[in-house]
Amino acid sequence: MLAIVCPGQGSQAPGFLQPWTEVPGFSDHLQELSEVADTDLVAHGTTSDAETIKDTAVAQPLIVAAGLATLRVLLDGTPLADRVGVLAGHSVGEITAASAAGTLSESEAMSFVRERGRGMARAAAVTPTGMAAVLGGVEEDVLAALESHGLTPANRNGAGQIVAAGTLEQLAALQETPPAKARVVPLQVAGAFHTEHMAPAVEALRAHAAGLTTHDPQVTLLSNKDGGPVADGAEVLDRLVAQVAGPVRWDTTMTTMLGMGVTGLIELCPAGTLVGLAKRGMRGVASVAVKTPDDLDEARELIREHAGIPETTDPTGTSTGS
Repeated sequence: MLAIVCPGQGSQAPGFLQPWTEVPGFSDHLQELSEVADTDLVAHGTTSDAETIKDTAVAQPLIVAAGLATLRVLLDGTPLADRVGVLAGHSVGEITAASAAGTLSESEAMSFVRERGRGMARAAAVTPTGMAAVLGGVEEDVLAALESHGLTPANRNGAGQIVAAGTLEQLAALQETPPAKARVVPLQVAGAFHTEHMAPAVEALRAHAAGLTTHDPQVTLLSNKDGGPVADGAEVLDRLVAQVAGPVRWDTTMTTMLGMGVTGLIELCPAGTLVGLAKRGMRGVASVAVKTPDDLDEARELIREHAGIPETTDPTGTSTGS
């Protein structure tokens, strides 16, 4: 079984979409998404500097748009449900996954992430907050250390990684006294996402979501809330709203994928983080991080091998004649 996963905030880097602009139609698609997002995603993906794309209101629509645009190139017109068994996204990447599954149209996904990014940026401006990855250590010791400093385990990523979130003072104290056998790495994000600090963003996003139309997922879609599948489109949207101030359980998401029998995993652009976690938390599962167009051939080979497509067809469904 093949899984496609979509990364979250912090995965972006200056110029990461530049190689994709050479792919016919990619820039036009990105421009269409830019119009809904009300920001120049072409410029942000190619020429904007690190500080600009760190801004939550820029980063979130940029990451969702990058995933949707690269997925279109990867599938090349083939229905996703014919190739993919399960979809999942980390944090804002869950919006990418929900759109890929057919729950939200691309336009509605981009309007939703536009409001999400703006709301979370406003919430982050109230108090200086941030996030840091705690790598290694015993999970119980890490969680106890976070609690002692008043921090929230905002992302439980599995594979020995928990992301702490809170005020900058709380994070500094954690760095000074890290849990045993663990190290603390500050993340390039602009707030304490998935915590109570984001509560002001939830109500505004809920009001926006009330005007959106949802459909039930066409492919099994996993939720960050508990790692389990959600089959009702309205519930998917409700969870996307609540997720802004709730923890991300990527550890249980990986466990669910293993239990479903996933054997191959593709991470959409800007890729790398989730494949890295899968290599440690989903051992034995083949994976490809689609960072540039140069990765497409390997990704399509993974589709052939793990989606049950006969060798006589390519991943777009066209006969190869062999």
